[in-house]
Amino acid sequence: MKKKILLIEDDELIREMYEGELKKAGFEVSAVTTGEEGLKTLEQETFDLILLDIMLPGINGLEILKQLKQNPKMRNLKVVLLTNLGQETVIKQGFELGATGYLIKAAYNPDQIVQEVKNFTS
Repeated sequence: MKKKILLIEDDELIREMYEGELKKAGFEVSAVTTGEEGLKTLEQETFDLILLDIMLPGINGLEILKQLKQNPKMRNLKVVLLTNLGQETVIKQGFELGATGYLIKAAYNPDQIVQEVKNFTS
């Protein structure tokens, strides 16, 4: 059975690129542009992994992560922060809030992101 990924990314080019690469790799992908859309989607569907940008319009990724980890139904979801914020304080905060992983977009090409997703979902 295909693993389901929720991608929450506001940048259209990046979102479409990751969505396409993940689908080619055999994942089922839902992609949304805002944190609010992401939370609504999570209420309606279940996912094996969430790829979550931090810099989003409205609710930012760290706030979404905090809300997910406080919700008993979603507490055990794997959430990988996928962002260009590489400051140690932000990375530390992400892990303290319960992130499964932290990937800096600029440090990985799309193939490497797909490989990381495979590692997190296996």
